[in-house]
Amino acid sequence: MPQLRIALAQVNATVGDLAGNASLVVDWTRKAREGGAHLVVFPEMVLTGYPVEDLAIRTSFARASVEALEALAKSLDDAGLGEVAAVVGYLEHDSAGPRNAAAVLAGGQVVARQFKHHLPNYGVFDERRYFKPGSSLDVVRVNGVEVGFVICEDLWQDGGPITALGDAGVDLVVSPNASPYERKKDDQRLPLVARRAAEARAPLAYCNLVGGQDELVFDGDSLVVDADGRLIGRSPQFVEHLMLVDFDLPGGGDYRQGQVGEFDVRRVTVSEAGPSYEPLPAPRVFEALSDEAEMWHALVTGLRDYVHKNGFQSVVLGLSGGIDSAVVAALAVDALGADKVYGVSMPSSYSSEHSRSDASDMAVRTGLNFTTEPIGEMVSVYVEQLKLTGLAEENIQARCRGMLLMALSNQHGHLVLATGNKSELAVGYSTIYGDAVGGFAPIKDVLKTVVWDLARWRNAEAEKRGETPPIPENSISKPPSAELRPGQVDTDSLPDYQLLDDLLDDYVEGDRGYDDLLAAGFEPELVDRVLRMVDKAEYKRRQYPPGTKISNKAFGRDRRLPITNGWREG
Repeated sequence: MPQLRIALAQVNATVGDLAGNASLVVDWTRKAREGGAHLVVFPEMVLTGYPVEDLAIRTSFARASVEALEALAKSLDDAGLGEVAAVVGYLEHDSAGPRNAAAVLAGGQVVARQFKHHLPNYGVFDERRYFKPGSSLDVVRVNGVEVGFVICEDLWQDGGPITALGDAGVDLVVSPNASPYERKKDDQRLPLVARRAAEARAPLAYCNLVGGQDELVFDGDSLVVDADGRLIGRSPQFVEHLMLVDFDLPGGGDYRQGQVGEFDVRRVTVSEAGPSYEPLPAPRVFEALSDEAEMWHALVTGLRDYVHKNGFQSVVLGLSGGIDSAVVAALAVDALGADKVYGVSMPSSYSSEHSRSDASDMAVRTGLNFTTEPIGEMVSVYVEQLKLTGLAEENIQARCRGMLLMALSNQHGHLVLATGNKSELAVGYSTIYGDAVGGFAPIKDVLKTVVWDLARWRNAEAEKRGETPPIPENSISKPPSAELRPGQVDTDSLPDYQLLDDLLDDYVEGDRGYDDLLAAGFEPELVDRVLRMVDKAEYKRRQYPPGTKISNKAFGRDRRLPITNGWREG
């Protein structure tokens, strides 16, 4: 029986960094060769990074991608890695237009190319805007084993390439993916991969991207199943990883080429079967993370990569003593290290003593850099000169804080982190040019109730490891307040957060209309009030910084409503 050792290289690519990504491919192919692999599989569009968005329609970038691919094939061969077949995703551009493509590199050559067939056009994906679909499938023989491959959505959609490969006959299917993380997506992957293996009548290896790219974060979680859909190996989430898997495959099946269904199947030989060898032990099956652990690692990864990939060295944020700023600070410390995080307490005349002490306590617990910059005198200048009262006086406090943070950013090169959560962003409970300032918003896709859940989880994890919990208990337990007027608490202006978040989950993520919300048991007055706040705040959300997506419908990439909009539910 033919033997084949494959390596799944779950790596973190950077969009547009062709040289850096090519170097990444060489480094991980070397690791695969050291592990004895005949074939190494990289994620979707690893050479260009993913998603490339409008770079896909820039001819100069597409040309550079193709040139980088051909140069990479030679670089691998020059490095003594030419005998390892490498599946590398890239951007192609032919007479039909841009293509989401994958190629097989071996012996210093590009020996096979394949274009993605199913182009997703939902959620965060706009691939029909950018790419032209493919209609050919290349099956490569590696060490005597017939290997077919499908690119990301071609695996997720019924029919198409998987069915054609099953009909044409293959011994193994590999699938390069760039599948973004969202909550509980891990529960979908394994059943999907198992079904597709059964359809192809062959084992299936799913290699996913890892790392952050703007609002998106990729969790890895690469999988290998046998022809019956049984799990053979699983990579860990949110870290780069190389999984080595040995297959003893039947080979010698009824293989077809030419037209199979709607696809032109082509077969290419890279290498015939070599001498037999002792297989490796079965790869490790890493356990999936818990819901809170997944979210925390997603937020840490998204923040870390946004900072590093955009060339920042440090971050600054306002530390109010409240739960949101405490969680953002803890995320930043986990992502970057305490020495790279600068927290600033900016008390006004309405700031409570516990808010000041809780902010200081947070700094002591985590070791982040901490300063206090009172804003009372700055606020007084605006209030007295402009005779501000009421909401205008409240908002000028937030705007003075925002201006102070941006000044520190300009002076020291810090990236400013906005600390607002999804619940506040949904109902417009934020101040434009105030607490909404910043370059990145780590928890903008995290509902308020989930912020509390994450804080409790992170503290519990610290206690398990014998460490100091990073978030002060008082920041978790006290009623949330913006502290912009005497005795203010959030529930003066908003419903209880548990009720609010339940309603927002149905309206924002579930796209339920007015009647559906009433049928779900929400009171008409509450529905009227919350929907009015959500709809009126669209202009604020458009001006909010980017932040990591963890839900199935994040503001910005997923949920796109017109600002000028006469439609109202109910």
